[in-house]
Amino acid sequence: MSDPSGQAPARSPDHRHQQQLVRSLGLLDIVMVGIAAMIAGAIFVLVGPAISLAGGAVIIAFVVNGVITLFTAMGYAELGSAMPEAGGGYLWVREGLPRPNAFISGWMAWLAHIVAGSLYAVGFSAFALNLLKMLDITNGQPLLGLIPLDKLIAVVAVAGFTYLNYKGTSETGKTGVIVTVVQLGTILALIVAGLLVMSSHPNWRANFSDFMPNGISGIVAAMGLTFIAFEGYEIIVQTGEEVKNPKKNIPKAIFISLVMVVTMYCLVAFVSIGAVFPHDKPAWKFVGDMQELGVMQAAQQFLPYGALVVIGGGIVSSLAGLNATTFSSARVSFAMGRHYNLPHKLSSIHPKNKTPHVAIMISGAIMAIMAYSFPLDQIAVAAGVIFLLLFTQVNISVITIRKIYGDKLSYGFKTPFFPVIPIVGVFLKLGLAIYLLVTQPLSWGIAVLWILVGFVMYRTYTFKKEIEHYAPLVTSEGDVERKDFRILIPYTPENPDRLMRYAIRIAKENNGEINILRVLTVPNQTPLSAGTAFAEMARKSFEPLEKMLEKEDIANHYLVRISHDATEAILATIEEQNIDMVIMDFEALRNNKKLQTLVTCDILAIRTTGTGVEQAISSEDQVDIEKKKMVVLYDGGSHSSAVLKATSWLEHSGKFKVNVLTVDKKDKNMEKENDRQNIDRLENGLASRADLTKEEYLQDVGIEFSEIHLSDSTERNERKSASLILSAINASQPDLVVTGASIGKFNFFSNTYFLHLLDQLNCPVIIAREFSIPGVSKVKSVFTKIIGR
Repeated sequence: MSDPSGQAPARSPDHRHQQQLVRSLGLLDIVMVGIAAMIAGAIFVLVGPAISLAGGAVIIAFVVNGVITLFTAMGYAELGSAMPEAGGGYLWVREGLPRPNAFISGWMAWLAHIVAGSLYAVGFSAFALNLLKMLDITNGQPLLGLIPLDKLIAVVAVAGFTYLNYKGTSETGKTGVIVTVVQLGTILALIVAGLLVMSSHPNWRANFSDFMPNGISGIVAAMGLTFIAFEGYEIIVQTGEEVKNPKKNIPKAIFISLVMVVTMYCLVAFVSIGAVFPHDKPAWKFVGDMQELGVMQAAQQFLPYGALVVIGGGIVSSLAGLNATTFSSARVSFAMGRHYNLPHKLSSIHPKNKTPHVAIMISGAIMAIMAYSFPLDQIAVAAGVIFLLLFTQVNISVITIRKIYGDKLSYGFKTPFFPVIPIVGVFLKLGLAIYLLVTQPLSWGIAVLWILVGFVMYRTYTFKKEIEHYAPLVTSEGDVERKDFRILIPYTPENPDRLMRYAIRIAKENNGEINILRVLTVPNQTPLSAGTAFAEMARKSFEPLEKMLEKEDIANHYLVRISHDATEAILATIEEQNIDMVIMDFEALRNNKKLQTLVTCDILAIRTTGTGVEQAISSEDQVDIEKKKMVVLYDGGSHSSAVLKATSWLEHSGKFKVNVLTVDKKDKNMEKENDRQNIDRLENGLASRADLTKEEYLQDVGIEFSEIHLSDSTERNERKSASLILSAINASQPDLVVTGASIGKFNFFSNTYFLHLLDQLNCPVIIAREFSIPGVSKVKSVFTKIIGR
């Protein structure tokens, strides 16, 4: 986990002192893991059906799938080099997206890896049974008349590789290398034999004369059938905690295996069409009509004992894939157990073998049950949907982790053209997922059902266990009755009452409650139990605030948590207490990029510089005094709804004269539409008047209205924009300023000139920040630029 300052994430304190996995795998080992996962038995089974759809253009389908895969593979290479721990995509989603994304991603990944392993086991049993029949060893009848022989073979295969993984990573790696080398030798023999036959037939090019028999639609269909075969990088990164020099080796392994696999798929398809010369139909149709047996039939035409070679290759390839997915599924559940997202026992490491033996055994048992009992065709397609959703989350996490940690992480590879590459990855993966929704709707039904089961498990069990370990609650006091609208204030010893007065006003406007959180931060090397000695002292610090709230008759709660990471404690409290709004110090939020990224509610960040207006804000005293001046910066952007709500809540106190400064930008039609939508959301009794323009609405409630005009050149220049806005604000001589977290493309939390603007104001400033899904705003921004809006 990371600390609130945005430093690079350290190994979580809960497993810092436990036995760790051993780094015993080299570059060759993990390249073979990736190749084994991407080829498995699919190269012998899927090429035939793909040829039936696209003809010779199946080669284009494979190349395009490889390019599409590259967009996400680069994100995996970046994060795999910088954060090499067991868990892979699950770990990064945990760091880069808010709860419950981490649990859901791990829950999805665990199933997908297990289903993949079950498919490889079933594929192995099918190839093995065909071989036994060809050799007249068996007729395929059920054992003892009860047990299907193919299912028994699949279960035995799962049990064998489960035991092999249990014995040790080194043994697993060596076996994987041997099996994959045999697999590659078989494929190479097929390719070489085909090329030799083609070299002796000058008219082989005629086999490709009708290169795209089914047009573009055939290529797209072939891509949809085979794209999941190129996603083995998810399995490569699961080795992160057991590979030597992961910073360099993980990116290398991802790109080497991807290039090799795409090349082999293309060459197998090339020779399967080019090296056969049927008399009654085109070569592509001869192979395609045989569907899953297409490559086998082609091999019989140009390779002695071709059918046996393909069957042998299928057996070895399926075993290689089974070995890889047995390894990867155990690492996902191991990582989830380590973080208390699954029972913690799953994180146990065998004292002698140095393997996650409990996770291996449980994952293997589930894999065997699935291989024996379940119809895997639709579940397999559902696993494809699940992988696509996981890859979408990882692409977004690439963006948010860069935002949170910046250059504090040590990268072995960084994605070029950032953030365009991960954003394109998001759209590509979602596009393929939607394609499966149209073509295989049942697959989405299974995936959604699995996610819902996981979400119920998360809400009823996992979340409670997780926060009990990472941020246990040691004090919880307050009113028994809970309000629907809930405000959270992270306690700070410096002037806590100033933030409280803003919270009081907002709570009164919304008939809400105020929750005050004190986090006792314990060093990573110290057990959390050491913090309990300070719980009573922390409780006493609430007493002045308690008196203030009792006087104002506001429902309240006082919470004390102990944690190694104050940010995690805040995020856990937001979810546990169903918080609607956080009110906190601006500087504390500005310096906490993790909280900015992962918070799941609106925030009001208060900059309490200058003479305070807090007494006027919270008091109901109606003594006739001169009203304070409140200046509101409004740009119609993503945080405008929060700005208007905050303005409304404060204006209702009757203590402010409001002047709204609207930043006039180029796209007036879009701005006007956003204004109407935001006004609709106001909770002040006028929301139904959506037909009003912004000016009419403001005049109707007695608010002064003026505009700041930004020319094209000024809008592009951060220094000029900040200077112009500062001049307009100072001209109003405000006692309080309310603004959104950003004006146009300039952010108050990160832009130097807009931070300097705040420094020049001698009055409190409220920066309203509306919740949005992490990474989505960046995706939307770049997509808007691409389409030219």
